[in-house]
Amino acid sequence: MKSNRHSKILELISQESIDTQEGLLIRLRESGFDVTQATVSRDIRELGIHKVRAENGKYHYVSMQSKQGSGMSGKFVTIFSESVRNIDFAQNIVVIKCFTGMANAACATFDAAEFADVVGTLSGDDTFLVVTRSEESARQITERLHKLLNR
Repeated sequence: MKSNRHSKILELISQESIDTQEGLLIRLRESGFDVTQATVSRDIRELGIHKVRAENGKYHYVSMQSKQGSGMSGKFVTIFSESVRNIDFAQNIVVIKCFTGMANAACATFDAAEFADVVGTLSGDDTFLVVTRSEESARQITERLHKLLNR
């Protein structure tokens, strides 16, 4: 039952612009799932679903689960490119500045991409930090992310 519900949630958010837990709850109930708000909240957390801002400025849910072997899935590229304003590094720390409220989603997509030589990340509201094993790793990640944003 849970896996069916999770599949339906992923299907719904990929096909529709759902922006609230209440909206997702209603769509699940319309699809025949007897769920509570607490269940929807837990499912969102378990599935790694986050809100991102669309081109129209409105927020909606997206899944961070789809990855390709390269760590640069379409979702990663979309979320990252729509969230990030600037990328720089100092020694072994990459500093990624985002639009207000977008750093958490961008950081979650970065984490899901599983970059090599990353020790960890720390996210705020409009900035997130990536701690790498070396200055060279930070430089390489910064260059890779700049190339991604300049596509």
